[in-house]
Amino acid sequence: MNNLKLLFGKGNSIGQYGMIIALIAIVAFFSFTTKGLILEPTNIINLFLQYSYILILALGMVMVIIAGHIDLSVGSVAAFVGIIVAQSMSVWHWPTWAAILLGLAVGAVVGAWQGFWVAFVRVPAFIVTLAGQLIFRGANQLIGQSTSVPTPNDYNTIGAGFLPDFGPNTNYSNGTLLIGLVTIVALIVIEVRGRARRRKMQAEVPPLWVSIVRTGVLVAVTLVATYLFGAGPVGTSIPIVAIILGVLTIVYGFITKNTIFGRQVYAVGGNANAAVLSGVSARKVNFFVMANMSVLAAIAGMVFVGYSNASGPADGTGWELDAIAAVFVGGAAVAGGIGTISGSIIGALVMAILANGLQLMGIESNKVQIIRGLVLLVAVAFDVYSKSQGRPSLIGGMLKQFQRKDTEQNTVAAQQPRSIEDQPEKVNVH
Repeated sequence: MNNLKLLFGKGNSIGQYGMIIALIAIVAFFSFTTKGLILEPTNIINLFLQYSYILILALGMVMVIIAGHIDLSVGSVAAFVGIIVAQSMSVWHWPTWAAILLGLAVGAVVGAWQGFWVAFVRVPAFIVTLAGQLIFRGANQLIGQSTSVPTPNDYNTIGAGFLPDFGPNTNYSNGTLLIGLVTIVALIVIEVRGRARRRKMQAEVPPLWVSIVRTGVLVAVTLVATYLFGAGPVGTSIPIVAIILGVLTIVYGFITKNTIFGRQVYAVGGNANAAVLSGVSARKVNFFVMANMSVLAAIAGMVFVGYSNASGPADGTGWELDAIAAVFVGGAAVAGGIGTISGSIIGALVMAILANGLQLMGIESNKVQIIRGLVLLVAVAFDVYSKSQGRPSLIGGMLKQFQRKDTEQNTVAAQQPRSIEDQPEKVNVH
């Protein structure tokens, strides 16, 4: 048991990694019940193509929930951006690159609009985004006249295309193999540099076997993923949307872990009053998390339109529920202040694989919805129960050190009591 604790990290219980274990268990279960069909390369590729919007939306939704808010408009915003992008190419004859830039701009404007109401007018995000859900769904129907608008083939690559292959003809995608190799090398380099950095800082360095096993597991997962994506039918490989998702995951993982703004998001979600007393501009944090969510909704909408080859009036329906479920299943706290990018991606994968596996088993869609709802309820109930017993949640242990530092800063700042309204509009934190 002590060896396992070293492997997972000092101070973190094995139970905190329950969602990863649950993901493995779900894959194993469906692999048995579908006779291995769920792990067929073709199915894995189609799964990423079909459910990529959940993964993209989860990246933004986790920051919204960490900050203590909720966004119910992401599906309508995605549909609104999708119809504008489709119209710009099919009706206005804009080039693909200009249509994509237009979609990002529209997402940013929508996000700024909603962020303004939340951050400066202080209307609860639940109400603002509920209104946004109605407004932008209606705007989608109005612009598209409740009909589907097709998109050109060169645009559809972003949602349904694959990494182009090169080199000699083999049974695998050479481009996928190359990306897998680069990823493995990067994992090893990161672990080696991490150990060297801890030695330089005179911090405790885990035993060598811990690094070997931990890195070995990640390398094994990478090898499996490389095989699944690289061994698909001729003409397929890593979907373009998977590359987009990978880049976004790295960027947002860095923002939440290694930037001042990322720490401010956690601080505001954990205790807004204490965060303001520490010099954090809560208005700035609330504005940008809401604006960022709409930009990612725009990306998800554009990707889905590319996958569907058209923008339709039903696009985005229920997406907000999928994104929220993924974040909560991934370990985010209902009250805010806790959550990670990696946890949300795992939660999104759980929900996507669950839906895909049940469909492969021939379960009708109504029953699939019921089962997914029960999974969400159980995940949140487990999080609430863990906190009531004084145990950290899945993500709580990972943020233990961060929260301890914030508590020390807030204790000093609390000696000068002030209200949120009395704070300056913008204060830098160093």
